[in-house]
Amino acid sequence: MTSYATVGSRKIPEAIGFYDELLGGIGMTKVFDHPNGGRVYGSPDQRWFGVLAPHDGGEATVGNGSMVGFMLPTRDAVDAFYAKALALGATCEGKPGQRGPDEAGFYFAYMRDLDGNKICAYKLGQA
Repeated sequence: MTSYATVGSRKIPEAIGFYDELLGGIGMTKVFDHPNGGRVYGSPDQRWFGVLAPHDGGEATVGNGSMVGFMLPTRDAVDAFYAKALALGATCEGKPGQRGPDEAGFYFAYMRDLDGNKICAYKLGQA
């Protein structure tokens, strides 16, 4: 089980505004501002996410094939997360919808944040 993830940013102030709004909608709030630049968020169930300036001082780049997923409680929550991300400036990488066979009940939406990091919201199961 993955308990935390981070993405790099070249636009820290904009990224913080984006993630404050987006993650606040799923119960994740600021834990602290990172000393290298950026912010770390947490949730009551001990999930952690950070948007950070790279530790080595180099330029933040998007990981080709890398993605962070946020498991949500309902398909409506996936739809709302996706809509909010796009309203905040994210770009679509795959509209919300069923993925795979019907019996699997995989419901996913994909987007890229302001720096181009790929993020996903998903619900597993039929309900």
